[in-house]
Amino acid sequence: MNTRYIAEEYRLSHWAGIMRERTESGLSITAFCKQSGFHTNVYYYWQRKLREAACKQMASATQGNHEASIVPNGWALCESAKPENSDIAITIEVGKFRITVAEDTDIEHLSKVCRMLLSLC
Repeated sequence: MNTRYIAEEYRLSHWAGIMRERTESGLSITAFCKQSGFHTNVYYYWQRKLREAACKQMASATQGNHEASIVPNGWALCESAKPENSDIAITIEVGKFRITVAEDTDIEHLSKVCRMLLSLC
């Protein structure tokens, strides 16, 4: 048993919870850190560590390695796609939802769709 790995996973899990709490509070990072009593540099350090770990887990998931994950449920890698009516597009998958965004997609409409999907997840 690798205690260093377990300790790192515990810290990542702990900070993922703190970051969820900050998001749910609606406070800015600076205000949240001040209220919680830790320096913003610490927050940003663990934010970077969580992003790196999430990227590694998503990369290993595409190679068939499905371990317990800190990547939020429903997140998936996005791949570029070319629909018949556009030269440039991206497909975004969240859970069972798939959105193809073309170069000429209305940003306001996309924003509304994303907010709706967030409310469903």
